[in-house]
Parts: sequence; structure tokens; C-alpha cells
Amino acid sequence: MLIDRLREKEYTLVLSGGGALGIAHLGVVKDLEDNDIKPSEIVGTSMGGIISACMAIGMSESEICDQIKKFAGITNWIKFSFSGNAIIDNDKIADMLGTIFRDRKMSDAKTPLKLITTNLLNGEKRVFEAHDDVYIRDAVLATMAIPGVFDEHTIDGGVYGDGFLCENLGVNEASYDTVLAVDVLGSNSFDREMPNNFFKTSNVLEMFERSIRLLILNQSKTHISNSKKDIYLLEPNTREYRTFDFHKVDEIRELGVGLVFE
Repeated sequence: MLIDRLREKEYTLVLSGGGALGIAHLGVVKDLEDNDIKPSEIVGTSMGGIISACMAIGMSESEICDQIKKFAGITNWIKFSFSGNAIIDNDKIADMLGTIFRDRKMSDAKTPLKLITTNLLNGEKRVFEAHDDVYIRDAVLATMAIPGVFDEHTIDGGVYGDGFLCENLGVNEASYDTVLAVDVLGSNSFDREMPNNFFKTSNVLEMFERSIRLLILNQSKTHISNSKKDIYLLEPNTREYRTFDFHKVDEIRELGVGLVFE
């Protein structure tokens, strides 16, 4: 059983991006927590980066879940922007993250933490970790900044956006040979049938989201196949949910429960 293997080794926990689908990570985190199995390192991208950062400073799964439920109240974090490159201004989100992480820097994490971002000026992957003199809240704002949706985030002169553009499932950044990777945008994240809604606009939107999921899936497959790590891959069944379903916290969280026991 996987959970027994994890007891025996130091391992890196890798949490993928996926918007609201990333809430499924919490089910896995809860099972690990209940069995007192702690990762030696945490790597996160986008939504997985938010959860990774919370874990790394010592927050419990229930505490993280409570914070994420605040996102269910859309007025708590959405502030529309009428200038710049994105539709949502980051001010409210920055305040929420400031309350959680305060003045902690990457080096202050209790568990070593790596957050994956993308340099929007040259397209290169940028991973923030302990040796970077960067506040955790800034690295989180960068890893979650979906281009066009959230404002890009500037750190030390670099302009950064969501890490999914280069590595949504950060297995390449794992320091340990054993890796537990949770991919909410994996092979269980899309239907095996084409959209067939009455309204064409619904079909078009579904096709767009399916395309993004397939692009990310193939990106992650390539990274996994080229890795020499011992990767245990968990793929919650997220196909029935959308990346903006933040109001379905409890339902999506349950998708991750029990996977480490299979």
C-alpha cells in the first residue's frame, strides 16, 4: 500500500495547479496528516502552490480548508481592474495572503518549500525557494497569477505569472528520489465524450477548458516520463467540476480522500 511506502522514506510532495480543482489536494493532505506522514519537502504550482505554502508554515488541513472557503465568497477576493493586463486586481487577494503569511520569507518555512512561476518576459521557469530573499506571499501571488485573469506579479524586477505555463506538476523540482505527485489536471480531469449541450456557447466554453486541460496533461506526462524519480502519481477524478467552482469546497475536497490508500 502506498501509504506504508511513504512511512519508510523521505519524500517530496508535489501539488499541481488547477484552480478550484486544486481543493482536491486537501483530501490527500488530510489523509497524510491523520496518519502522521509528513513530506520532507513540498513543491507547488498555482492553487497547489497556495496549499503547499500553507502546509509549509505549519497550518493544519482544516485551517487551510477554512482559508480556502473564504474564496467561496467571491466578493472577498475579486476586485475588477479597468486598467493593466488582467481583469482582476490583486489587492484583495494580497491582503488575504498577507494575513496568512505575514512577513514570513521562503527561508522561514518549517518544511522546505518550492513555488513554481513563469517569467512572463522570457517564458523561463522560475522557482522560488529557501535561498531566495523573497516573502512567501509574493511567491504565492506569482505562482497563482493566471495571465489575463490575475495581475502579473513583480519580484526584484522580474515579472512573473502562473507556473502552469511551464510546469504545472513540478516533479522536476523534487529534491528527493521518492515523489508523491497529486495532479488535479491529470487523466481523470476530462470527459471521454465531446460536449453536447443545447447551447453552442456552452459547448465552446467546454471545448476551451478541455483544450487547456489536455495541453497541461501532455506537459505533465512529458515531465514524468523524462524523470528518473520514483513517482507515485495520484489523479483525483475532477472531470465533473470546473476550475472556478470555489463554492464547492467540500465536494471537491472529497475527491482526494482515500487515494493514498489505494
